[in-house]
Amino acid sequence: QATSRRIERDAEKRRRELQKQQKAYARMAELEQAEYEVDVWNNYIDVLQSVHKGCGDPVDWLSIARADAPVQPVFFGSKEAQARQAVQNYRPGFLSRLLKIDRKKKQKLNEAVDVAKKDDQDNFDSLYQQWQQDSADHEQQTGIATGILDGEPRARINAIEFFAPFDELSELGSSIHFCIDEISGVLLVTLHVHGGHVIPTEIKSLLKSGKLSVKKMPVGKRNELLQDYICSCVLRVARELLNLLPDDMVIVTAVDELLNTATGYPEELPILSVAVTRQVLDRLNMDAIDPSDSMNNFVHNMNFKKTTGFRAVPELNPGQFVSRS
Repeated sequence: QATSRRIERDAEKRRRELQKQQKAYARMAELEQAEYEVDVWNNYIDVLQSVHKGCGDPVDWLSIARADAPVQPVFFGSKEAQARQAVQNYRPGFLSRLLKIDRKKKQKLNEAVDVAKKDDQDNFDSLYQQWQQDSADHEQQTGIATGILDGEPRARINAIEFFAPFDELSELGSSIHFCIDEISGVLLVTLHVHGGHVIPTEIKSLLKSGKLSVKKMPVGKRNELLQDYICSCVLRVARELLNLLPDDMVIVTAVDELLNTATGYPEELPILSVAVTRQVLDRLNMDAIDPSDSMNNFVHNMNFKKTTGFRAVPELNPGQFVSRS
């Protein structure tokens, strides 16, 4: 009986030790999860404020216009030829003939010819399909390049649609529309930022204990973050377009949903309109600038206060940038 009680005490002690370990593991998992959530949040904030830092390479339209067309692939059938050569070279030995395995060997070699023939055809079909796609792309690119070099307005829109340089902005929730002003020829861009969906409403941080702290983001901080994000997006759009096109200037207007005090209903209104010139843009250090402060380098309309956020502003008139002789 004493032995039974001792075994029972040992089992209970072991159970308490296991429970203690389980709690420790659960706490470790909780702390790791908290650290992960804060890292994800901080990374997202950094992305919102550094959209302008990424950009595609400049496009050499003259080289594209002069580029040779892709060479059409030729069917060789090299694997089949090797397999048929193996059939021709097969000479069964005395032992193979004696054991009557030469027929099976010859049959396998002939089957290998069929497999090789199919491999050759599949490989050629793949190359041919790729050539068709490359040829279509080449034809489209050279057509766009010729239009760009000839100064055709529509070619600029075609170039933007073909190269699609704004996938990152789309992932963040922004959408973009383009048009060419018929009088000035200036490229006009409308950036729909959807700030209410993009900017977080909470701040995540770690307490001294390592636990996760989630607090409501102050209005002023959220407004400043929205301003940085919008200005960063405007710079990114301008950089991509001026690297893609030979234009010297683009006008980017950011719109977001605001309360229209005249109607009492929310609607999409311009909150930032910027004329970004290549000359000024090339002088900026994108890794060090504050995107909101950088707007002062350009002609722009923006009405922003930390406490109240953005107010609607008029879009820039492209006609004001056309030189009159």
